[in-house]
Amino acid sequence: MRQNLICSFISRIFTSSCLLLAATTVGAQSVEEKILALENKSVPFFNGIAVSADLVGVAQMAFGDYGQYEAALRLNLKNKYFPVFELGYGKADAEDLATRLTYKTSAPYGRVGVDFNLMKNKRDVNRLYGGFRYAYTNYQFDLFCPGVTDPTWGESAEFKAQDVACNYHWLEFVFGVDAKIWGPIRLGWSARYKRRLFHNDGNIGNTWYVPGYGIGGNARLGGTFNVIFEL
Repeated sequence: MRQNLICSFISRIFTSSCLLLAATTVGAQSVEEKILALENKSVPFFNGIAVSADLVGVAQMAFGDYGQYEAALRLNLKNKYFPVFELGYGKADAEDLATRLTYKTSAPYGRVGVDFNLMKNKRDVNRLYGGFRYAYTNYQFDLFCPGVTDPTWGESAEFKAQDVACNYHWLEFVFGVDAKIWGPIRLGWSARYKRRLFHNDGNIGNTWYVPGYGIGGNARLGGTFNVIFEL
């Protein structure tokens, strides 16, 4: 009988302790969330601007047949919303060694969109982003092939097209991070899913390279690595 009473007493103490601990934990979380909400609320509406340059496109230009130079301007609204304008210049000068077909183009392009800070603490110096871009480019390309000799007739005819006018509209869905390195200097990267909306490839077939978009196609993946100067 005494043993049952002791066990019952211990059980009640254990249950009460668990309930008290749970209530304390919930209370602490609630207080932390309220403090965090107040801190986020106190962030100024306009919180600065940042300029950045992408290094991926520069590397593509240096080591491949195509690439782009790209810079961006980003506004900081309450450390939560980040309207972005990206401007670049894409270029390709490629030759297929098997067919001797050459493709050349160069043109500016632009993107506009917004990133959203996904971090719970908006005052954190490091950021996790999700966002989108609407992009457009208007460009021309040259295509040249010296010709293939007909094995039967022994004749050869070259193929050439110059200043073929094209344009591309596309969307980019963005996921990225950036981190504070020192003072106003930050580094960041983004992964991008690109989806073509409307396009005009001219009158001789699909475009091989589109400035700002990359190798032509309906959907593709891309990315950036940015050096950022934030004011």
